[in-house]
Amino acid sequence: MRFMMLVRADKDTEAGVLPAAELFEAMGKYNEELVKAGVLLAADGLQPSSKGARVSFDGGRPTVTDGPFAEAKELIAGYWMLQVKSREEAVEWACRVPFGEGGVVELRQVFEPGDFPAEIITPETAASEARMREELLRRSGQQ
Repeated sequence: MRFMMLVRADKDTEAGVLPAAELFEAMGKYNEELVKAGVLLAADGLQPSSKGARVSFDGGRPTVTDGPFAEAKELIAGYWMLQVKSREEAVEWACRVPFGEGGVVELRQVFEPGDFPAEIITPETAASEARMREELLRRSGQQ
């Protein structure tokens, strides 16, 4: 099962304030633990929304709104993507994130092809999805 651990933005992350050296070091050690356990698929921090854009669709037409976005509590500042055996294992890893007071990590399970009914995931769709995932894995191995 894959789970995404999402880190909520706050006024500091939206202001571009980087973590203190101690937290940065603790996060590095935590990430190393995830790698050694074989559960980490990806992890990154995100730049403030002032460097981003939001694309919304009204009537099928895209509208681009440049950041920053007002509600920091509704934004994401970073993430980890984990491959674990259970929701409980994902929760255990989330409980070990080295955040201090006020830190929040949200866990969300990622849909897998088997989560969809056959009328949505046809054999052709499943084959196409498998080819795309193989290509992504091949490319990630090249970097």
